[in-house]
Amino acid sequence: MRIAGTFFRELADELYEGVYFLDRDRTITYWNGGAERISGFAADEVIGRRCAQGILMHVDERGRCLCRSRVCPAAKAMRDERPHEAELYIHHRDGHRVPVVARTAPVRDKRGRVVGAVEVFRERYSRTSLEERIRVLEEQAQLDELTSIGNRRYGQNQLQVSLNELRRTGLPCGVLMLDVDHFKDVNDRHGHVAGDRVLRLVANTLAVNVRSFDHVARWGGDEFLVILINVRRQSLRAAAEKLRALVASSRAAGPAGAIHVAVSIGATLCRKDDTPAAILGRADTLLYRSKKSGRDRVCM
Repeated sequence: MRIAGTFFRELADELYEGVYFLDRDRTITYWNGGAERISGFAADEVIGRRCAQGILMHVDERGRCLCRSRVCPAAKAMRDERPHEAELYIHHRDGHRVPVVARTAPVRDKRGRVVGAVEVFRERYSRTSLEERIRVLEEQAQLDELTSIGNRRYGQNQLQVSLNELRRTGLPCGVLMLDVDHFKDVNDRHGHVAGDRVLRLVANTLAVNVRSFDHVARWGGDEFLVILINVRRQSLRAAAEKLRALVASSRAAGPAGAIHVAVSIGATLCRKDDTPAAILGRADTLLYRSKKSGRDRVCM
């Protein structure tokens, strides 16, 4: 399947959204500049390949791969012969998961036969907001240089602010303590450069998949802290499971191929009579329980 000529290509390449075309076999035939920007994959890396071949690898919030099933967005559009829209998570070239809204539609030839599909996707987070957050953290010396998220000092400050707000207004909050599973093995087997990639992958997945008023910090080594605002028990668990699944569906590049990444999580709600130390102690105990129970899981 070929798309219309030079004018269309030039127009599509100027779009902020990602746009790509697939033929009936779901082979990518066109990839615009927006798709390159959002995914990190250049056109010459993906044209002639399928999404499921290590490119976008769409997953839902439970980390289930959609590209190899009947619920593949493009396959549904071609099968039903009508557009579909869904909130998905795509695989970035650097390994982390990016939340997007994707709209797929069938493409027809002059005789009305479906000959492929087009997908248009856009980010569900504000890149400008993330860049502004990084700038502020740099100014306040609260930026972790490796991962470009908040450092331990930032996490400590935000936990105290959230606890104060809980006491003052009753606004509920919760804490996730995360630890990368088998991280020492990653460094030992693949080297520290690959280990750094894993840490950045986890940090990016957390940063772009929480809300703008939540907080993410690298606590130290391979540990991360997430502070979620206005959550109760059910929504805290749901958020923790979503982040766990998105990390588990990601891959980091290593010298001998892709490295599977997973995290264990301890999740706890904050109470008005808590201290930061008590909250962190509970979260750390629950994290350890996740490790002892088999890893890649949430204990709450």
